Amino acid sequence: MKKNSKGLSVIELSIAIAVIGILAGIGVPSYISYRNNAKISTAIDEMKLIEFEITNYVYEYEEYPDSLSDIGKDNLTDPWGNPYQYLRLDGGTTKGLKGKRRRDKNANPVNSDYDLYSMGKDGRTSAQFTGKNARDDIVRANDGEYYGLAENH
Repeated sequence: MKKNSKGLSVIELSIAIAVIGILAGIGVPSYISYRNNAKISTAIDEMKLIEFEITNYVYEYEEYPDSLSDIGKDNLTDPWGNPYQYLRLDGGTTKGLKGKRRRDKNANPVNSDYDLYSMGKDGRTSAQFTGKNARDDIVRANDGEYYGLAENH
């Protein structure tokens, strides 16, 4: 006797769920990585815009701005919702400057004019690029020749 069945068997349903699980296991990490890379790219683009505004300020006033508010960018936040960080180095009067300026893995300053960076996904930072809190920072280094993750500098 042959029965007409209009449903899925437990085995067929289990196979379908397993295939969906495998595809999700492959797709979700790729999507998360894509979103993180997109945020990093956005931060770099915004930092280059800030650098352009700083350059215009220098041409007009013949000195670097003391803060991002001098160029109207103090309310600009990175893709993770944190304000961009700026520290004037050339001609600045910031107290304790040596402890605040960004440094590479050999403890050498990475900029001579100003430091500009995003604190990255974790919203925390430290002056030295090799510090645990600084590895995910998006930084401007080598006086604007490098933009990217601090851990890759």
